[in-house]
Amino acid sequence: MLDESLLDAPDALARADRRDLLRGAAEAGARVRTAARHATEAGITELKAEGRPRAVLVAGPGTAATGVADLIAALAGASAPVTRIPPTGVAPAPGALRWTLPGWAGSVDLLLIATADGSEPGLALLAEQAYRRGCTVVAVAPLRSPLREAVHGVHGLVVPMASAPHGEYDAETSAAGPGTLWALLTPLLALLDRVGLVTAPADVLQSVADRLDRTAERCGPAIATYSNPAKTLAAELADTLPLIWTEGEAAGPVGRRFAAVLSELSGRPALAAALPEALPAHGGLLAGAFAAGADPDDFFRDRVDESEPLHARVVLLRDRPTGGLSAAPAARELALGHDTAISELEPEEGSTLESLAELLAVTDFAAVYLSLASTAGA
Repeated sequence: MLDESLLDAPDALARADRRDLLRGAAEAGARVRTAARHATEAGITELKAEGRPRAVLVAGPGTAATGVADLIAALAGASAPVTRIPPTGVAPAPGALRWTLPGWAGSVDLLLIATADGSEPGLALLAEQAYRRGCTVVAVAPLRSPLREAVHGVHGLVVPMASAPHGEYDAETSAAGPGTLWALLTPLLALLDRVGLVTAPADVLQSVADRLDRTAERCGPAIATYSNPAKTLAAELADTLPLIWTEGEAAGPVGRRFAAVLSELSGRPALAAALPEALPAHGGLLAGAFAAGADPDDFFRDRVDESEPLHARVVLLRDRPTGGLSAAPAARELALGHDTAISELEPEEGSTLESLAELLAVTDFAAVYLSLASTAGA
């Protein structure tokens, strides 16, 4: 159950936030600025590209690395194929994970390693394998980590991961922590800008940091729920099965990350799909056991000691203004036709990266609020 009263009690939220997740979300803009500075100090902004890579490979553990690969793929578009190398192993612990290059990888490909840990032996072995194949290796990892030495040893480039601006906290290296994604992603965006795969020069990254700051102000714990989009979304998703429907290339990875973060931070199941394919894929959920009026059991049974069943709620994420060719009207019609409520998020005008930043910030804050209010109410 969600304790909605906690959402408008900043002091109580602070006490419940033992992992400093709200702090991590609020500092995302600062992490972008620090990460951009680290990229400059590492020499990325002075690189002279000798041509685009044939393909970009992304490796790393957890939700953060998955999000980095997904976002880079969306931003690169048709410029080059982007492939995430999934880990294998017997457990999720750093020492048990292994990564293997695909058989076709070679000297014209770029390997990006993103990790908030840096102690994974499997990533060091991957860097050595890439060196033998002739791949260019670039890593973002903590300043003092075994991986940094390993990548330097194979003549790769390492950018120190941007740490929290006001000291370490428990969620700093969490794979789903709000600040971790931007600390890992920003230097890689600067690199891919230099090789011509994405558009992320210094002024664009500054605009992204500014958008994250403005969104943090709108979504902060001191802002009341009625005017706070993240708190509003958290309250709307209480005791629901979120069906996250996305429209636009940039919104897709945001929706998939939102589903992953809801699961990891708050223990909430969520499903993400892109429009228009989401309509047939999730349509059955709106008419089945998760429908708003579904209650297949005996109406007269005693419900005093039973929790309320989950009902589906659609979350519509769009990365472009309303108008033009869109599946959003059909999505609304399908949901409302099954008495299913809809939450909608759409960013202000700006570049693709700014739109991404705003959607990521609002959904990260929402996941944190849902996690804190649910934990406190448990």
